[in-house]
Amino acid sequence: MSIEPSWDVYRSFAAVLRGGSLSAAARALGMTQPSIARHIDALEQASGGSLFVRSPRGLSPTDRGLALQPHAEALVAAAAALQRAGQGRPGQPEGVVRISASQAVGVLHLPAIFTRLRQAYPGLIFELSLSDALDDLLQRRADIAIRMTEPVQQALVARPVGALRLGFHAHRDYLARRGTPAGFEDLPAHDLIGFDTETPFIRAAMRHLPEFDRSAFALRVDNDAAQFEAIRAGFGIGICQTVAARRDPALVHILQDAFDLPLRMWVVMHEDLRHGVRYRAVFDALAEALTAIAER
Repeated sequence: MSIEPSWDVYRSFAAVLRGGSLSAAARALGMTQPSIARHIDALEQASGGSLFVRSPRGLSPTDRGLALQPHAEALVAAAAALQRAGQGRPGQPEGVVRISASQAVGVLHLPAIFTRLRQAYPGLIFELSLSDALDDLLQRRADIAIRMTEPVQQALVARPVGALRLGFHAHRDYLARRGTPAGFEDLPAHDLIGFDTETPFIRAAMRHLPEFDRSAFALRVDNDAAQFEAIRAGFGIGICQTVAARRDPALVHILQDAFDLPLRMWVVMHEDLRHGVRYRAVFDALAEALTAIAER
């Protein structure tokens, strides 16, 4: 680049990438559309080429824009982490902590844990990023993550917290209507709840259940919380966490001897944060609470 653009230029560029248009970026940043357009023009001049092309869906990034995208997103993540780090009193467990977790863990378990933490430390503020993708802790897109795969990066502090057990469950009213399957061979005769998009984790899990595939599902959804609520509503039979299902006495754990899948968990944070009082307090509380949930 021939000149060094300001931080605002990269922030606007990242917002256009996320929103797909100048107007969406302007709304997200609380700016005017002409200001966003000037920032994009400035970055295009500095980089020596076009970053977006217009399409029926809005603005699509060019190859040059795609090449800049991860660097702009890293800048945005670093700026957000810098802002979080500057909040709260030194030596006190207060300020913002951003946590990344899967949909199932984030919806079914973290709200109760956050409630207890907030009561113990009223100065804590939580940001929760719900995603089954792995947020990059090295680039500080999150301060702490709850992962279902063991971290391999050397710069991360990781603590194993046990495993959540997955099993087949159904509402007792559904089983009263349709009967209880005695084995896998009975499942095709039932209304099954499952995934819409196959992921590497699902492919690995489904090796244990060759009969349980997308074509057999009466409800297909990639949101674990939605699948759980469908089971609770009596729609049909689905796979969910046994510890979460036990909270509802109307849910029945079926085919227990035939299928029991452990979903291992780790609480992870960047090693640079291990001496921060607020991060350590949240990290330790998450590890303790999730260990207790896994043991149940």
